[in-house]
Amino acid sequence: MIQDINPHRLYNQYDPEKRPSDDSRIFAFRDSSQSKRDIELLVKIRDEGKTLDIPKRSDFAEDLSEASFIYLFSVDDESFFLLDKKESAVAEKTEENADYSFISFTELRNAGLQPKEYVYAAFTAYQLAEWYSVTRYCGKCGAENENDKKERARTCPKCGNKIYPRINPAVIIGITDKETDSIVLTKYRVGYGHNALVAGFTEIGETLEECVAREVMEEVGLTVTNIRYYKSQPWGIASDILVGFYCDVVGDKTIKMDKGELKYAEWVKRPDIILQPLEYSLTNEMMQTFKNNGYSGTL
Repeated sequence: MIQDINPHRLYNQYDPEKRPSDDSRIFAFRDSSQSKRDIELLVKIRDEGKTLDIPKRSDFAEDLSEASFIYLFSVDDESFFLLDKKESAVAEKTEENADYSFISFTELRNAGLQPKEYVYAAFTAYQLAEWYSVTRYCGKCGAENENDKKERARTCPKCGNKIYPRINPAVIIGITDKETDSIVLTKYRVGYGHNALVAGFTEIGETLEECVAREVMEEVGLTVTNIRYYKSQPWGIASDILVGFYCDVVGDKTIKMDKGELKYAEWVKRPDIILQPLEYSLTNEMMQTFKNNGYSGTL
């Protein structure tokens, strides 16, 4: 999965006092000129489109103030900062003067680039960049928020309202049939075009297990039992924490697909499972786990 970057390690402790050195990596985002649903990132793609490089502090104007950079996290001993969107003109000037270019995040996530720790860093930076962008002003009184001095939060200097990074809990569901050694595969009505599993967001007052049962019924009209946790995954480009479950179908196995959400939903036997082209997602790992191991009580 995208976060499996061993032997490297992400250190996401908040440090408001940390300042970039010349070698610190800088994430510079801007709104896409092509799509309202996308965003662009300043990067360099080397080695015939295989290697991702992220600009350093030394690539940007020397006279930028320290306030222009927000510390995000470190990977091993390498620090990563966010360039404030107010400095978009500086980022565009850097693009002109250095061998970097803005590319859409959709292009980046689909390219299968290396090193993986940089791709994962970009996913995580995307989530924080979006949060900083949409929390510039207080939702209670409208004053401009400030970065908290002690924790990763935005604090309103006028009314004291505090906002933390948003994380959306969602479930990924492997619906299995022991008798036929099959799993339900789906394809979304719009958006991502490869095989997927039933998935959905948790509702207010709902447990994760209740969400699993509800989403399965809503999307494919099946009743399930033996709901069991598999693994979780942060998915920064949607601010999600994905929680994977397997479960067993009971009763009628006829799929009644929600045509508003899906364009495909079928029982697929293990040898016939077609995986996603990249090994980034929890969904793909769950499909591969079932394809390799078949049904068991714990998978």
